Amino acid sequence: MVKRVRERVAGLDVHRDSVVACAQLPGDMGEVTEHRCRFATTTAGVAELAEWLADLGVSTVVMEATGVYWKPVYYGLEGLFPELWLVNAQHVKNVPGRKTDMADAEWLADVAAHGMVRPSLVPEPPLRELRELTRYRKSLVDERVREVQRLEKALQDAGIKLTSVVSRLMTKSARAMVEALIRGERDPKVLAELAKGRMRPKIPALEEALVGRFSAHHAVLATQVLAHVDFLDASIARLDEAVRERMGPFEAAVALLTEMPGWGRETAEVFLAETGADMSKFPTAAHLASWCRISPANHESAGKRKAVPKMPGKTWLGRALIQAAKAAARTDNTYFGAQYRHIARRRGPNKAAVAVAHSMVVTAWHLLTTGEHYADLGPDHFARRLQPERLAQRKLADLQSIGWEVATNADGSLTLRPPVLAA
Repeated sequence: MVKRVRERVAGLDVHRDSVVACAQLPGDMGEVTEHRCRFATTTAGVAELAEWLADLGVSTVVMEATGVYWKPVYYGLEGLFPELWLVNAQHVKNVPGRKTDMADAEWLADVAAHGMVRPSLVPEPPLRELRELTRYRKSLVDERVREVQRLEKALQDAGIKLTSVVSRLMTKSARAMVEALIRGERDPKVLAELAKGRMRPKIPALEEALVGRFSAHHAVLATQVLAHVDFLDASIARLDEAVRERMGPFEAAVALLTEMPGWGRETAEVFLAETGADMSKFPTAAHLASWCRISPANHESAGKRKAVPKMPGKTWLGRALIQAAKAAARTDNTYFGAQYRHIARRRGPNKAAVAVAHSMVVTAWHLLTTGEHYADLGPDHFARRLQPERLAQRKLADLQSIGWEVATNADGSLTLRPPVLAA
């Protein structure tokens, strides 16, 4: 029998309108006694729940992370008990066949009392505010992308092949052309003359691409899309300002993180909002990478290890890390760029991006833990790690693959003959 490591524990099964509580306490004869009750999730109901738990002398309160419904209960009980745990619902699944609200609350109390579950990380209120702002900002950025895609769909429907010539629809030149189409201009020469700067040499191609069937209903769609894009731009700018106001205590951390290739200010803001600047909560860099769900999972049975992908989850942080990894992959003189290319050759671009993101998380942990500045390992890091003989063999194999002949002389030297080109 597993020993109870906590004596006065309460499990809370939280729903939108109600929370079911089951408190397990030691009895007079050493047995475990249970107390059950149901409360509303309003502010008054949570206050009654807190009073009920305090009267029972509960020291550990456990609840599942159920959507957003846990937040009013958790925040209402925060700071009132020695241990307030939010746990992953996947880690405390009940035995099949006994699924009731009270049974779930009892099960939560039982697994916590026996030390069979770990609490999730819940950041401090300032970080929670920052997290909500950065997540909403990302939602608006995604919505802006979808609006631009809707504009592209309308233009394609009208036979306007503008994106076949320009790289982005929201450049000054492309937007001016779309606005002219909305006003009723249909002459492709007049529209193409709206090109500015480096787009001027593309005027002949633009004249051909701007011939189409742009009608009144396309103008209505494009007008609404542009208005919505402008609204989203203004909203994103206001959120940027709100985030920046709350980043004051973390500016030193932002400065350290943005020294890494591929990391801009927004990536650093998301990383700090999701993890917090206090790395002491993660004993090692591996713990942080595992929490970020950016490291491979373990699957071992009968002494055999199976390859498994990284665990799903941490969508907001994971997307920011992968974007930073892909940005760093486009750099030439950095370790992250070399790492991406080194792995992508063997395992493909997606696995390479995840590997680079993992290295970035490890680096971020060390930067924030030690306070040291970023020092790049260099683009030749992987070449320096190879033994000279292996590096030479690899280079010779590369030469042979493109037609060079490699001959070994009697003294051990090599003779290289270039490929014979056909006349």
